Amino acid sequence: MYRFLLTPRWWGINLFVVLAIPFCVFMGTWQLGRFEDRVHTHEAAEKQPAPGSRAAEPLDELLPVDTETSGRPATATGRYADRFLVPGRELDDRKGFYVLDMLRTDSGKALPVVRGWLPGKPGQTRVPPAPAGRVTVTGDLQASENAGTAGVGATGGLPDGQVGMISAASLVNLVPYDVYDAWVTLPASGAGGSGTTALRPVPAAAPEGGGLDLKAFQNLGYTGEWFVFAGFVLFMWFRLLRREAEAARDVRLGLVPGAEAASPPAPEEEAVTDAEVRSGA
Repeated sequence: MYRFLLTPRWWGINLFVVLAIPFCVFMGTWQLGRFEDRVHTHEAAEKQPAPGSRAAEPLDELLPVDTETSGRPATATGRYADRFLVPGRELDDRKGFYVLDMLRTDSGKALPVVRGWLPGKPGQTRVPPAPAGRVTVTGDLQASENAGTAGVGATGGLPDGQVGMISAASLVNLVPYDVYDAWVTLPASGAGGSGTTALRPVPAAAPEGGGLDLKAFQNLGYTGEWFVFAGFVLFMWFRLLRREAEAARDVRLGLVPGAEAASPPAPEEEAVTDAEVRSGA
């Protein structure tokens, strides 16, 4: 009844099922592991003290920026050099721009320092100058921005002295020195300015991937999808097997129309037919 399983067609079907089910189970397990990792990271982050409440440490000791060091107070010493304005940034639902100054450290590399935020558009608002001489700054450490970072706009077509993204990749093309792959935002005490030109401090952003965000639940959803795929493959294999077995049974019992006509006649029937032909002749 199940001899059809030995046909080349069913060899191919069985091979596909044998490979597809373990693959779906493996991918579902992998996605579940990703979800559990994000849950553990979120739980570990909640147990840690707030990044801003920790003691400040030298910049080089906190690099590279990751989920643990993002937002930590970092200190660096040097002299302010080039300045850039970052347009299209909002603070408390008001449009404005960041004031970004490059701090040339003793190593020769520059640290992008966001001294604060001002309302309006660049060129229409007076920007307080950066402190002169050798200074030591302490600010919350942040990772370089990318195209998916909130608030980042178009990076091209901006006037000289403006930049759309705070990242080493974009700044290194605008200055004749190396740039740290990180930046800091200063607290209110280090922003500078007074009155209407007082720089407002830019709050540090939460580290990406450090919490139980939408991506974690996407991993959980993908887990369910892969296990559903595995069950669907098994269901379809069982359904095809059942249909094929029922079709073979119907043919064997003569329940399929035309099956008897297609089958060869019995030897007794052939003998009677030949005798009738000879008698008719």
